[in-house]
Amino acid sequence: MVAMRDAFIPPHTLPTVNRQMALVQRPAGTPRASDFECLRGAVPTCGEGGFLVRNLYLSADPAQRGWAADTALTPFGAPMRALAVGIVVDSRDETVVPGDIVYGRFGWQDYAVAGHDDLFSQIRDPQTPISLYAGVLGMPGITAWLALRQLASPCADDLLLVTTAAGAVGSVVGQLARMSGARVVGLTGSDEKAARCVARYGYHQALNYRTGNLAQDLENVAPEGFTIFFDNAGGTIADIALRTMRRHGRIIQCGTAATPAWKPIPTGPRNEREILMRALSWTGFIIFDHRARFPGALEALTAMVLAGQLTHDEEIVSGMDQIATAFEGMMTGRNRGKILAFIGEDRTG
Repeated sequence: MVAMRDAFIPPHTLPTVNRQMALVQRPAGTPRASDFECLRGAVPTCGEGGFLVRNLYLSADPAQRGWAADTALTPFGAPMRALAVGIVVDSRDETVVPGDIVYGRFGWQDYAVAGHDDLFSQIRDPQTPISLYAGVLGMPGITAWLALRQLASPCADDLLLVTTAAGAVGSVVGQLARMSGARVVGLTGSDEKAARCVARYGYHQALNYRTGNLAQDLENVAPEGFTIFFDNAGGTIADIALRTMRRHGRIIQCGTAATPAWKPIPTGPRNEREILMRALSWTGFIIFDHRARFPGALEALTAMVLAGQLTHDEEIVSGMDQIATAFEGMMTGRNRGKILAFIGEDRTG
């Protein structure tokens, strides 16, 4: 059963004002709420082949740090490049009809004109709360499903290490890896999150990398070494973790959350020798390279959610004006679940 607020259908008469949370300055390191400003423009109209989406849930995702730093992807004064869940209110595309629930690259704004390049999921009969299509059934869950299956293929003989283990991706990775029979260890930034990883996300053990001696702690947990390293963080944490890998281990690079900025390029230990002598494979995973596999992943994940096999946590704020602050909180580790802003009934103008 879809929650009542999820089932909210917009009026046929559109407002004239489209609020947009826009970037007004490039983040200096970790993005701050002050880097954004809520602007007002006209509600757009869709041309031939396009459709108009009324956003209901705006998503905050770690990838936006990189998008905010890219002048081509996110120019000043334009809505922040972002994923969102919404409802189609007008369409000039015969395959997308008003009333469809959609998830895609619609930006931090009330209304977005979109096309098929922007569309990632189209749901006509949602069986779950539609907010999940931005989390466990969206890019985070699909990333975990595809990266783990295609690049790691864990089995009962494997010992996995996962960074940002309590995050939107890591929380799903832990559960899926455990289902494969592998042993799973998580790294996260607080004792509370480490406990949640074990209690809710399938991890056999989780460590707070901010306390103790991480290198020694990992040696104690896995004296024989890890066979798979699913890295969402990079940085110093990854440098230490790489030296705990077993020969012929696999590294899946899914994110670089520990590095606040890439200009100038940060310096650090050179890992080529470790990779060579341990005969490691190191593969980057970009979710948008695998769009053809989204429907199959979504079908599998939906079945698992409906069967109660996947635990998922959300942190939903209310209102357009809260999304930038929530994004800052996520990037500084203060969140306790997938960050979303519900704007379905938050309209002025």
